[in-house]
Parts: sequence; C-alpha cells; structure tokens
Amino acid sequence: MTDPRFVHLRLHTEYSVTDGLVRVGEAVRHARTIGMPALGLSDLSNTFGWVKFYRAARGAGIKPVFGCDVWVSNTVDRNRPSRLLLLVQHREGYRRLCELLARAYQENLHRGRAEIDPAWLAAGTDGLLALSGGDAGDVAQMILDEKLDAARAAAEAWAARFPGRYYLELQRFGQPHTERLIDGLLDLGAALNLPAVATHPIQFIAADDFKAHEARVCIAEGMMLGDPRRPRPFTAEQYFKTPDEMAELFADLPEALQNSVEIARRCNLTLELGKSRLPDFPTPDGMSLDDYMRQRAFEGLQKRMAQLYPDAARRAARLPEYTERLEFELGTIIQMGFPGYFLIVADFINWAKNNNVPVGPGRGSGAGSLVAYSLRITDLDPLAYDLLFERFLNPERVSMPDFDIDFCQDGRDRVIQYVKEKYGHAAVSQIATFGTMAAKAVLRDVGRVLDLPYLFVDKFVKLVPNELGISLAEAREKEPQIDERAKNEEELAELLPLAEKLEGITRNVGMHAGGVLIAPGKLTDFCPLYQAEGSDAAVSQFDKDDVEAIGLVKFDFLGLRTLTILAEAVRFVQRHDGRRDFRLEDLPLDDPAVYQLFAAGNTTAVFQSESRSAKDLEKKLKGDCFEDIIALMALNRPGPLGSGMVDDFIARKQGKQKPEYFHPDLEPVLKSTYGIIVYQEQVMLVAQILAGYSLGAADMLRRAMGKKKPEEMAQQRTIFLEGAAKRGADTKVAERLFDLMEKFAEYGFNKSHSAAYALVAYHTAWLKAYYPAEFMAATMSSEMSDTDKVRVFYEDCRANGLTMLAPDINRSGYRFEPVGKTDIRYGLGAIKGSGEAAIGAIVAEREANGPYKGLFDLTRRVDKRYLNRRVLEALVKAGAFDALNDHRASLMASVGAALETADRAARSGGQVGLFGEALDGGEDLIDVPLWPEQEKLLQEKSALGYFFSGHPFTSYLAEVSSFAKRQLDSLEPSRDPVMLAGIAVSLRTQMTRRGKMLILLLDDATAQVEVVIFNELYEQSRHLLKDDALLIIEGKVNRDDYSGGVRVTAERIDDLAGARTRFAQGLRLACDGQGHVQPHGGRKLAELLTPYRLEEGGCPVWIEYHNLSARCRVRLGDDWRVRLDDRLLESLDNWLKPGAVSVMY
Repeated sequence: MTDPRFVHLRLHTEYSVTDGLVRVGEAVRHARTIGMPALGLSDLSNTFGWVKFYRAARGAGIKPVFGCDVWVSNTVDRNRPSRLLLLVQHREGYRRLCELLARAYQENLHRGRAEIDPAWLAAGTDGLLALSGGDAGDVAQMILDEKLDAARAAAEAWAARFPGRYYLELQRFGQPHTERLIDGLLDLGAALNLPAVATHPIQFIAADDFKAHEARVCIAEGMMLGDPRRPRPFTAEQYFKTPDEMAELFADLPEALQNSVEIARRCNLTLELGKSRLPDFPTPDGMSLDDYMRQRAFEGLQKRMAQLYPDAARRAARLPEYTERLEFELGTIIQMGFPGYFLIVADFINWAKNNNVPVGPGRGSGAGSLVAYSLRITDLDPLAYDLLFERFLNPERVSMPDFDIDFCQDGRDRVIQYVKEKYGHAAVSQIATFGTMAAKAVLRDVGRVLDLPYLFVDKFVKLVPNELGISLAEAREKEPQIDERAKNEEELAELLPLAEKLEGITRNVGMHAGGVLIAPGKLTDFCPLYQAEGSDAAVSQFDKDDVEAIGLVKFDFLGLRTLTILAEAVRFVQRHDGRRDFRLEDLPLDDPAVYQLFAAGNTTAVFQSESRSAKDLEKKLKGDCFEDIIALMALNRPGPLGSGMVDDFIARKQGKQKPEYFHPDLEPVLKSTYGIIVYQEQVMLVAQILAGYSLGAADMLRRAMGKKKPEEMAQQRTIFLEGAAKRGADTKVAERLFDLMEKFAEYGFNKSHSAAYALVAYHTAWLKAYYPAEFMAATMSSEMSDTDKVRVFYEDCRANGLTMLAPDINRSGYRFEPVGKTDIRYGLGAIKGSGEAAIGAIVAEREANGPYKGLFDLTRRVDKRYLNRRVLEALVKAGAFDALNDHRASLMASVGAALETADRAARSGGQVGLFGEALDGGEDLIDVPLWPEQEKLLQEKSALGYFFSGHPFTSYLAEVSSFAKRQLDSLEPSRDPVMLAGIAVSLRTQMTRRGKMLILLLDDATAQVEVVIFNELYEQSRHLLKDDALLIIEGKVNRDDYSGGVRVTAERIDDLAGARTRFAQGLRLACDGQGHVQPHGGRKLAELLTPYRLEEGGCPVWIEYHNLSARCRVRLGDDWRVRLDDRLLESLDNWLKPGAVSVMY
C-alpha cells in the first residue's frame, strides 16, 4: 500500500436495510476515482454485502476491509443500546464475528435490533479490532452525559477485551456536540494511552443524495419526511468525502487520520472463493466415499433393471450397456470429487420416499444421470430417452452438480427437519434473499413519506405499465403522461426524482423459496446467520450466489403442489377394492386412454398442460406415445411456438411432411422428434456423431450457442465442419445442420427436464382418465383458497360428467371428497370466510356426537372460540344448511339469535326450569320472505366465488335471446359487430396510451369471454359497469393470440332496460274495461309512465282495449315513448291483470 492520507472504514451500503443509500459497486468505483487504495465496509448488524464487496474491490485493485457496525446491549436499560465498530483482521476474526452476529440474531433480538452482549466477548476476540462506535458508542454517550468516571471505566473494559486493538473514534459530520465529544475522547485517550482514529460515517455517495437518504430512512421506519417529531440522526455531511476533504476536516489531528491507514494495514482477511466444501457423509465400516457410492449405485442398478426388464434374458442382454454407462458416470463423479454430494442427495430423497413424503421424478438436467436413477434420486430411465449425463455434469468443465428436487408442499419441511437432525442444526440453514424497491412500489413508498394523498399517488402509479421488472426510466419512455404530469404538478416534481434515486435499493430480507445449505461443520465457520424477529428459521447472511462463491453447497428443496395432489388422489384410489397397493410408479407409459385425453385437449388440472396454447398444441399434435408428451413439454413455449418449428413438427407427426434426418447416422437421435431438433441433448448428440465431439465438448458447444458470442461461434463452426469432413459428411449438409443448430439454440430445451415433467403430466392425466372424481377432488382441495381456480375446476368437472354435490353441514368435510365414481362432495374449507379452525371444530363435533339438527343445534354444540357470525353467514349463503332447511333468508336472519341462544345455554349450564323445561330460549327461525332467485345466487357467489346452484343469466335468457342470438360458447371471430349478453363477473382497469381501458369478464352460463372497453366508451358507460350487472354488448369478436380463444372489443354497452328500449317494437298493455282499472285509469297510466318518458329513442306504447261490445288498438303519441325499465314493467304488472303487460320484439 502506498502512503495514503486516509482510508474510509465506515460505510453503510444499501444492505444496512434501515439506512444507507450506497450501492456496493458504486462505492468501489468512487474509491478508485478519488485514489483511495483501501475501503472498509461496515453495514449495520450484518455482512450481507461482503462477498459482492470483496469481488468488486479486488476487481478494481482496492484492498477490501471488512467490518460490521454492531449493536451492543445495555444491561441497565435495554432501550438504550450502544454501537461498536468491529473490523476483521484475519480468518479467526471472521469466524468469531460470524458467531457473534448469529448469536445476536438467534438469542438477543430486541425491538428488531440484533444485539451483542458484552459478556459473550469473554470467550475471545482474537482477529477483531474494535472502534468505540462514534457518538452512538457507550463511551461517547457517557461523555456527553458528563459521566466521565463511567466513560473511563467503559473504555478500560473495552481495551481489556480488545488488548492493543481498541481505538477511540473521532467524527465530524455536523453534529452539534462534535467538539465537546472529541475533546472528551482525546482526554480519555491520553489518560488511558488509547489511540484515536478519525472516521466518517458514509450513508450516501454525493452530497445531494441527502434527501433521498432521509426518504429511505423514513420508508424503513414508517415515518413522514415532514414530521417535526421524527428523529434526525443523519446529516447532509455524510457523503463519500475525498481524502483531501478528510485531511482538511482533521487538519488538527493528523495522527487520527494516519491511524485509519494503519487499521486498514492491520486488516488482511482474504475470502477463498470458488472452492466447494461438502459436508461429511457417514459411510459404514470406514469405507471410502468413492467405494460406498460404487456399491450403492450397483446395488440400485440391479433393482432398477429388475423393474425395467422383468424378463431375465432381456435383462442380461441390456445389462452391459447400462453397466458401461454407470462405470463412466461413476468415474467422472469420483474424479471430480462429488460422491459425497450424490450420497447426501440420495439419503434425504430416500428418507422422504420411505416416510410418505412424495418426491418428484426429477427436475432439470439431473434426470440425465444413471447414477442418480440407480440411487433413486430420479425416477426416469435416462437410457430409454437419450438423456445425457454430460448435460448435467460435464467432465470438461468443473462445476458443482445441482439437483433441484421437488417435494410435496406439505412434506417439504419434514425433509428439511430430517437434514437438520442428521447433520446438526448448527450446520443447516436456509438462504437469504433481498427484496428491492421496484418501480411501482418505490413510487408508493416515496408518496407515503412525502404525505401525498393515497388516491393521488395511486392514480400516478397506475401510469407505470404492468410489465414485470420495468424500470422508471423505461416507464417514462413508454408512457409520456408520466413526464408530462411530473412537469406540471408540483408534488410529482419531488416524488419522481426521489423515487428514481431509491429505485432498486434493498428494502427487506427474505428467505429463498427452496435453497438449503448443509455445511461441513458449523455454518458460522463460513458465514453469519440472520433470523427475522418472530421467526424460528435462520438464513445465511449471504444470498444464493454468494454462499456458492464461498464454497457452501446449496441443495434445492422445492415444493410442488402437483405432488401433494397426486399423493391425495392416490390415497383416494387406494380405498377401492383391490387397489390397496396402487402406485403411480407401476403404471405403463403406453395407455391409449391417456393419449386420447391429451389429443382431445381435455387437460385442465393436468400438470403443465392447462393453458390454452398447451391444449391447442395437444389437439393439433394428437400424440400417441410418451416421447410426444416430452415434446409437448418442450414445445409449448413462446420461442418454439413463434418460430414455425412447432408447425413443422405437427405436420411431420401427421405424415403431411416427410422427416429429414440430414445423415443416416443421425436418424436414431432425431427420429423421436421427426427430424426436428427440439432438445439441447440432440445438439450434443449431433455434434458427437457427425463431427466427432466428445459429449463434454458438445456441452461446451451447446453453451456457446446459448451465449451467441460471434468469435466463439466462428471457432466452433470451424471445429464442427472439420470434424464432419473427417467423418466423411457432406460439407453443405454439415453447414446447413450447424446453422439449424445455431438457430435452434434460441429455443432448445433441456430434454431431461421435459422428460421428468412429462412423467408427472402423464400421471396426472392417467388419474383424470381413470379416477376423475378422486383426481379432481384432490386438485380442488389443493386450490381451495383461490375461488377463481375452484370455479375453473368445477366447470371442468361438469364438462367431464362429474356431479358436484353441494356443501352440506352434515356430509362435507374441510376438503373436497370423492363420493362414488362420478360424484364429489364440496369441501366446506372452500367457502370464503369459513376458516380451517372453524370447519375443523364443526366436523370434529359432528363425528363425535352425530349430525346437526339445524342452525341452533350447531351453535349450541360447537366451541364458541371457533364459531362466529361471519362463519355462520358464509355457511348459510353457500347453502350448507339446505338439506336441513333451504330457507336461506330465514337462516341468515336467525344467525344472531342462534349465537345468543347458545351463549345463554352456556351461561345457564344446561339448567332446567320448575317444570323441567330448558332455559335456553326459543329455537324458532325468524320468519322473513324467501330470497328471490337472483338474490340467492348473488349471496351464493359471495360465499363460493361463483354461481353454483344456478346462474342469474338463466332467468333473462328467454328475453335476451330476442336480440343477442349467439351464446358465448359459440362465438367465432367476425368482421361485423355481434350482440352479446351476460353477467359481468369481474372488471379490471389498465392504463394505455389512449387512457383507461377496462377488461370485463362476461359470463352467460355457457362460457366466459373477455370484453375490452376503451376509454371513451368506458367513460360513457361507467354507471352500468358493476360486478354482477346484466350487460348487453355490441362489439367485434377477434381471435386472442395470447389465450388462443376469442376476445371482444365493445362498441356499445346497454343494460337490459336500454337494450329492451332499443330493440323492442313496442310495449303492449291489454285492458278489458273490467275490474281494477278504475274510471280514472288514463290518469293512473300517465302517472306510471311519466318517470320513464324518453322522447328520443324511447319505445312506443300500445294500448289494446276491449270490452263486451268492441275492441281497439291505440298507439300513444311520441310524447309518451318510454324507457323499458324493470321498475316500470313491475308497476304496470301490479296495476293490470296478470299477462296484460308484454314487450313486443
């Protein structure tokens, strides 16, 4: 290190989370620009950014100094902790700091602060330097409180804990007490012979970032920027000062500046990156890992071969090929040093399989390994489907293998618990993730701290297009209104610049969905742990990339809902006679009924096959073998669908186009995909067969094609063509093939992943084909909280001839249950507002003491802690009491009385009166009118999320079909406008360049169709556009490429009254001069018609009058044209005889 004047040791980056606005790369670049040879990182209570900082600093030629700004507990007053800056000298200090931080998070969290107890330091502080903590340190606080003896005692105690490694910290960043504190610290240092060091607490890079930093602090603390009462611990001086600025600031204390350089020299931690450290796997009788894996793999292969080839002669014939592949794989794994990895994965997967936790057949490229198949890590024979080991583990490119494992969602935590118990809780943790401030979120956050009205900010935020990962800069380009409004509105002129400075900054710490670390020994030997307040799960303080960089091995434990569904469906199947030992693994993969299901596109609820594009592809392809299902998994993606290769694939499958294999030797590789390169493995095999590549080199070629680097591709082209020429291949064919492969690289998919997921898809389809009630009951139970999905599955059940039995308080459980071959009983847990605890209590009481007799009986018997008005009303609305009493309005009105009666009964303790009568009051339901059908259905929808026992549109169908002749299930794209009618089941708005656009979902009981309503029409029709409204829409029907269905663009919208008025020829009123049409009938008629008169566009009124001697038909004048509102028709109906009022179309 040259002789610098000053080194920054205090830096809070964005990873301090509650404060700090500095991005790691930005800090390193700035240090380099100002000529600072070293830089210290000291985030608050964590090391989240250390690996990123280490890489960036080393890459820029700057020495990284590692530190942590820690909280120290105050045992006298827990609400007044102090701070201490710990800096790491070497590896032992790093390990000690990791232990201290992990312990603080796990044992000593107070009000969100992870505090170090000074008593813990008695175990040793080797390798750590301590700085007194600036004005937040305990010594400084005591000096400012004028408790000088206490300050001296505290400094002596710290100096004793860190002998020769404790410094008094001097800071000048604009605090009012600065010089008084510095004088006190210098006096103390002189008295105790303690060195002082100048530091500067950096919170942001440039001086003009202060306000953005204040906003960042307010967001974290939930405060308002303008709040005069909020604490203001930071100043505008806390920017990244140059050495010259620091030298000027501490011109009177040059030795304090020089000590910052001295400390940087004393700190020499090197992080060893890229070397994997696997945990030790216990082997029997001192056997080596290599030998033990060979033994387990060969034993496993024997079992697998017996399953694959029950015929002994055929098994013997195939065994050499499998043995050769196994030997090759074992050799590679042993040479690369990964037997332990395979054994660890095999151990916890087999534990899961043996303990009723369903495991996926494989995921990603791991399914290409025969060793993995033999160890029961995967469940698909790689040789049967040309799955390549080198795609998973390339002997020519050393990198850690990476098995992603799917577990049943409900059992995943049990497997993690097993791993913790096997390797020790101190050796296992999950992995941190860092949430950042995305475009929309940062605008809302900044709007809140600026105290701008919520609706004002919300309206502005909605201008940002709904695109995943969009930045504010991109949003401004795509939506000119953003800049326009920011220019014209004072509030936004401040909001937008602040938001742009904070965009992308770390906002919170989370947990990786599937990553689990297993360390060789204590995790704190490698990195500290973090634990959120109220959580019992520790996570590493490094994210997934950084834990891998320091050598820890990540295992992906992923939760797959489909495995939970399959497990439950299998349990249902096993209830059947003769099916007790049923297992999906035993199913043959050539069942025609399964392929018919795919060919019909009947794949709602079938894994990875539910989208409109998947169903269309299935219907066009009409696959008839497992290879076709594998291809479906790979082809149903935007790249292949848009490239034309899918059309060629289908044409060749159907025999309309002849497959082309380019070279006879390539036919075995390309035959399953009819000569089209669909998979990455095929690229590798083509390179091996035609151009003599090893499979390892072929994997490098595949990767190069994916990266699209021109110089690398030119090099590979030469190797490929030369290799092909040596093997006697035609140069033109080789060139054409290379071009095709290069183009394909954009779309190629990993066949191992496709094949494993095709197996899951096949299993779900088999269950749907043979046990639809069992399969759909399990599927619906897994999605109970999402009523939109439940509705889709319900529609599919009906389409497949299944009957959904209504919710029933005496027959339904919490989950959906198959009843017989084609019936499913509705699960009470799928009723909105019911809750698992309440339904569990209801079912438990019913099973213990028999069926309920009614509402009052239920409230009396079930524990009041679980049963409240909301739960009971939800059950009534859903029709759960219908089998006992179908008067839902009366039940609804009686809920309060039932709860009160139950309370009284509980208080009286079941006492009886003088004559033996119960003292719990009456149990009669309150008498109210029945709900009209429409009301009943709307209440039902509020509980179930959709119309179940009927559809409100049905009652309008007869009238509406007079003008809207096509039902939604028969819509076809058309140039001419068509009339549609249905109920609005959902409405959502979207901002476009043309203003607000509404997307409305219209439902007529035959189908649902999306209707797009642009801004002008939206504004005109706003009063009509409400949930559950009946709408009559005139619009153009277009094909929707996104969903593969149709979409309507509305041109006109009416309610029923408007449509009647528009299309009716007239309103006919029949009068016979008898009965209740009084002498002043004309006046009464005028009175009824007047509120609905509509001179322009109104409907003419015809009076048909007859008495005993005459008959006439009179049309009222145009002044009496009316709007045919429901209320008008109802009042006329009430006035005239039944059948006297009719609308003529």
